[in-house]
Amino acid sequence: MLKNRKVREFDIYLSAPQASGKEIKYLKESISQHQLSLFGNQCDAFVGKLQERVGVKHALLLNSGTSAIQLALLALDVGPKDVVLCADFTYVASANPILYQGATPVFIDSEPGTWNMDPNMLEEAVKSLRASSLSRQAGFKLRAIIPVHLYGMPADMAAINAIAQRYEIPVIEDAAEALGSTYDGRPCGALGDLGILSFNGNKIITTSGGGALLSNNQAYIEKARFLATQARDDAPHYQHSEVGYNYRMGNINAAIGLGQMEVLDERIKRKREIWQFYYEELKDRFEFQFPEESSPHSRISASSYFRIKSNRWLTTILTESYEQRETIRLALEKENIESRPLWKPMHLQPVFKDAPYYGSTVAEDMFNRGLCLPSGTAMTEGDLERVVGIIKSVL
Repeated sequence: MLKNRKVREFDIYLSAPQASGKEIKYLKESISQHQLSLFGNQCDAFVGKLQERVGVKHALLLNSGTSAIQLALLALDVGPKDVVLCADFTYVASANPILYQGATPVFIDSEPGTWNMDPNMLEEAVKSLRASSLSRQAGFKLRAIIPVHLYGMPADMAAINAIAQRYEIPVIEDAAEALGSTYDGRPCGALGDLGILSFNGNKIITTSGGGALLSNNQAYIEKARFLATQARDDAPHYQHSEVGYNYRMGNINAAIGLGQMEVLDERIKRKREIWQFYYEELKDRFEFQFPEESSPHSRISASSYFRIKSNRWLTTILTESYEQRETIRLALEKENIESRPLWKPMHLQPVFKDAPYYGSTVAEDMFNRGLCLPSGTAMTEGDLERVVGIIKSVL
């Protein structure tokens, strides 16, 4: 266990938070109105902006995307003996809430096109689990599917939703990294039964930490809201008939989010410019692989045709080998520039070593060869040229 870990300071960070200046107006409003708690005008306004942007009827502001996933599971009554199918190639926060609920995570490998959950492997897992001895245990149920839009790239939601509907399994859409991304013209976060967003400091917009739960199902959001505020019963005194949580977002954080929402489109534009710069400078010269968007109705996966637009939250590449990836990463680190390997697949994580896994080695290969490049919206052209120059010099 690491103790007193020192946070390193870099000249160029992977994805540092950036203030827009527009937050000040809403912060002043919150302070002048003495609305410094979990409720206030800024919370209401931020909810309205999210509902409008994502195209959902209901939204709940929370203290993290992780809390949003747990509350989504609670809204679906996920508990012990239940099974939740989850993307394998993701950050651990997508999967930890499954354990919070005492449920069993089952991890699904990636497809090469989007790097996200492979619909073919998903259906194979559903069929296998329904036929297994596990399904004969009392109380067994395939309770939810959690696809993830990795690094802002939308997953094949049409195929995933078709499987979910066929087997009557709700979908919790992890759009933590994908605010502003779209799938066939529809915003990510509105493509499942429930959607989650993250406003962590490294995301495309931030509330200095926070998240949101989204749905068109009012009952889901009302249940989540009740549980997120310590499950207080409707009584004049403090009465609690079930376990609750302290998961709500504060009005000050919502004020920051309102200012950030005003520049969301600018942030997406800049993220996409950064991706394009890296792509043009590196793809042909070193034959790196980039996750690319489809042209209209071109086939990305083996299962469906769809159009996607990524917010390009982080620019990611697949190098030729683990050794080449490490050569680049260490060269950048030596020059005080932050980069990092892609997410380590969940089935390789010690905490999930006993969890079932369906797939081959797609996610594992991406982890071994993949690298996230600095992609902060405050990066200058000089910063980008410096990063590319170092990569070219060591290769």
